[in-house]
Amino acid sequence: MHIRRVPFDHPDAVKLNDEVQAEYHERYGDGGDATALDPSDFRPPNGVYLIAYDETDRPVATGGWRSQDKNDEGNEDGDAELKRMYVIKELRGRGLARRMLAALEDDARAAGRIRMVLETGTQQPEAIALYTSSGYEPCAKFGYYRFHESSRCYAKAL
Repeated sequence: MHIRRVPFDHPDAVKLNDEVQAEYHERYGDGGDATALDPSDFRPPNGVYLIAYDETDRPVATGGWRSQDKNDEGNEDGDAELKRMYVIKELRGRGLARRMLAALEDDARAAGRIRMVLETGTQQPEAIALYTSSGYEPCAKFGYYRFHESSRCYAKAL
């Protein structure tokens, strides 16, 4: 697997984002993640978007982070918000998500961010297991879904 920086609106990113949105629909029965995202959110040095490619150059995993500072949605100064972590179904359980998460943490740390934060949901137990086993701890809810019962927020000092 090799990881590349790409724009959030790169065709491979769009393809994988469509897949993750379809999975959110399957798990939650709604239209997917309604959090507002703009491609500029993921432009260095204020964020990054990464895609992992297999040996055939097929996009197989994705993830990004965007800078957040203290705001009325519950973020704190120095936050890097993790977004769109996803591994294609046939390659899950092989450590790709853990490698992507480590790459994103390293990038956010190098950009001067001090805390990685994320929001996930109760219908994603695999994601919760990944994050908690990677040192993330529950934190105060933030973001678009902060008032939803199924929302779970986690943070890790960088």
